[in-house]
Amino acid sequence: METEPLGVIARLMHELGKLPGIGPKSAERLTHHLLQAPKQQVFSLAEALRAIKEQIHPCEVCCHPTEHVRCTICADPQRDDSLVCVVEQPRDVIALERSGSYRGLYHVLHGRLSPLDGIGPEQLTIDRLMARVRTGRIQEVIMATNPTTEGDGTSLYLSTLLGPLGVKVTRLARGLPTGSVLEFANSQMLADALEGRRVL
Repeated sequence: METEPLGVIARLMHELGKLPGIGPKSAERLTHHLLQAPKQQVFSLAEALRAIKEQIHPCEVCCHPTEHVRCTICADPQRDDSLVCVVEQPRDVIALERSGSYRGLYHVLHGRLSPLDGIGPEQLTIDRLMARVRTGRIQEVIMATNPTTEGDGTSLYLSTLLGPLGVKVTRLARGLPTGSVLEFANSQMLADALEGRRVL
């Protein structure tokens, strides 16, 4: 038996319900808000959603999302390009930048190793990181993966790959509670974690 196609309103609620943190009630509330909003406001939202998929791509250096060939951090000549901080997700870059205590570059893995979920090295940007280190310009790689089992496993795996290349590999200090994520840490906690990083 074929399923009847969703109507326009039901389809919007269904699509909104797929977003993280949006349950059925929130999806319904957002849908009715958009129904009552001025047409131009809704069209602007639709255009912004289209643009984020059509115009945003990974930075050629660090894999952080950007509209340009290089993101603003990699393009900044004031940053220390001998120091690279490895993070799991783009939102971790934002959290660390908010701390105001780091002036190096980043590398975004776009995930973490999780064999049970089918995420291995080939699903991450590890090859791009290794290529950056092999240029010889990088002197220290800071592992800023989240302090979870998968994050620690990812850091350990990367340190074994990077060790033979003669680069210093450090890990954020444990001012971050085990099991937490960077995006929810406050600026001072992240600054302390960077300052107290240790060699892996």
